Amino acid sequence: MNQLPPNNAKKSPLRDQILNRDSWKIFQIMAEFVEGFQQLVDISPSVSIFGSARFKPDHPYYEVSEHISRLLSDSGFAVVSGGGPGVMEAANKGAFAGKSPSVGLNIKLPHEQSGNPYQDIGITFKYFFARKVMFVKYASAYVVMPGGFGTLDETAEILTLIQTGKTKKIPVILFGSEFWKGLTDWFENTLVPEGTISPEDLNLYTVTDDPQAVVDAIFDFYEGVDLDSLIRQSQLSMDI
Repeated sequence: MNQLPPNNAKKSPLRDQILNRDSWKIFQIMAEFVEGFQQLVDISPSVSIFGSARFKPDHPYYEVSEHISRLLSDSGFAVVSGGGPGVMEAANKGAFAGKSPSVGLNIKLPHEQSGNPYQDIGITFKYFFARKVMFVKYASAYVVMPGGFGTLDETAEILTLIQTGKTKKIPVILFGSEFWKGLTDWFENTLVPEGTISPEDLNLYTVTDDPQAVVDAIFDFYEGVDLDSLIRQSQLSMDI
């Protein structure tokens, strides 16, 4: 029968080394939050855009992402993306050519990500969860382009935060009805009947294939809200 080690084993030099290392990580994480807050507090209103890092510049999803981002930028929204290649580069590129700031929240990865050159503001994170907070904290809307696991992760994150009241309700727009059909059908035909989500949770997002409809959906959501109120709501949006 296995037994727990004696109590003095819990206070070994290895334990102290691990605790010391993890304690220093707290300061690294704090530093990332502080830099993120300082850099992003003045960019509101902003829209966060997500999608695959694997699409090349000649891919239709890259091209439409750049177009949507340019429309948003010229409409007065800073565009926040992941700072890397693919949809992230397209989003930054469109905003960089527009009237409003292009923001890249880069992440240090062993193999994939390198920063794109289309960023007015660029911040590099080591920790995914600190970066994810920054995507949500000041966002007035989310635009989700086709993507992989990371995109699905960000989509589930914002839907969960809105569903649980941890952030204010904002437009969440899934672009590409054919791409998202399998997921949205699963939401409607499996999750709702099984009772794991409520029918009204299907109203937390919209799906479109029209770039201009993305912009219109955001303006329709905030109809009657003045710019100062929108900025204030964005700055106070997330319960952290």
